[in-house]
Amino acid sequence: MKAIALISGGLDSILAAQIVKEQGIDIIPLNFKVPFYHRAKKLSPPDKDDTSRAVDNLGLELKIIDIRNEFLKLLENPQHGFGANMNPCIDCKILMLAKAKELMKPLDAAFVLTGEVLGQRPMSQHRQALEIIEKKSGLQGLVLRPLSAKLLTQTLPEKEGWVDRNKLLDFSGRTRRPQMELAKDLNIKDYPNAAGGCLLTDPEFAKRLKDLINHQELSMDNVELLKIGRHFRISQDAKLVVGRDEEEDKELEKLARENDYLFYPHEELAGPTSLGRGKFSKELVELSCQVTCRYSDLNGATSTDIVYKRVSEGKDKVLKVSPIGDNELICFRI
Repeated sequence: MKAIALISGGLDSILAAQIVKEQGIDIIPLNFKVPFYHRAKKLSPPDKDDTSRAVDNLGLELKIIDIRNEFLKLLENPQHGFGANMNPCIDCKILMLAKAKELMKPLDAAFVLTGEVLGQRPMSQHRQALEIIEKKSGLQGLVLRPLSAKLLTQTLPEKEGWVDRNKLLDFSGRTRRPQMELAKDLNIKDYPNAAGGCLLTDPEFAKRLKDLINHQELSMDNVELLKIGRHFRISQDAKLVVGRDEEEDKELEKLARENDYLFYPHEELAGPTSLGRGKFSKELVELSCQVTCRYSDLNGATSTDIVYKRVSEGKDKVLKVSPIGDNELICFRI
């Protein structure tokens, strides 16, 4: 007997998979690649993401399915709406389970299991939402949620005796203590805390994403930019992203496309790299230089040279500017 386990990289999904694995079910760990996962920091080894680290605890090979483009389309008009910010949690779960259903036959899997906990998430993990997700995905009776199974209607795997319901759990609510205690019992280590999660639940990130959608600029390239820097909408057709530290400066240079602009102070001055994307006039180039100047260390000077270039041209140009005033700057800040 085989089962697909949806693995997010968090503790709950790995616990759910381990519980069912211990009942003799062959687990097929499946992760869906989406654009908005926020990697937890300060975990070792640094070259592994949370999902790979989680699957290490199971000792199984992870299957990864890229659904980023489908997810972006979903964001434009989710059938079940958004949560507190830009998180279409119900539609997201339906999409992932529907994709898992497509893979059941090729992978010879009898059912799907998830790490969902009843009442843990206000939008997608109350009883009615779980039922909607199951129905709309086409997996009625075939979605096992081991951490809360005793509080939910019996699934086909339980009714048929594929898994023993008595060995499943009755976790509920937002507390993490039962999961952490169970992790100790199962010797599961090096897992991320619950604060990582989905960037769509972050209010500041949601503002940036709404701006993209409102300006018909939703694409994978633009979404990657949302994850770093300070963001400014400087015209209907142009944005400026200003790095906040050296690491972000380097990342902006990596993300720059051939029609983008890069701005930075001259080499003797400490300051950020800024990336401009969109349609740039001479006035917007000057404005971008002024914004970059605002975040540079002028050492008491009232103006300085800002170096800029269009990536495709590769030739540096210099413009002497004064920093933009804070009252004007706030009008552009996303």
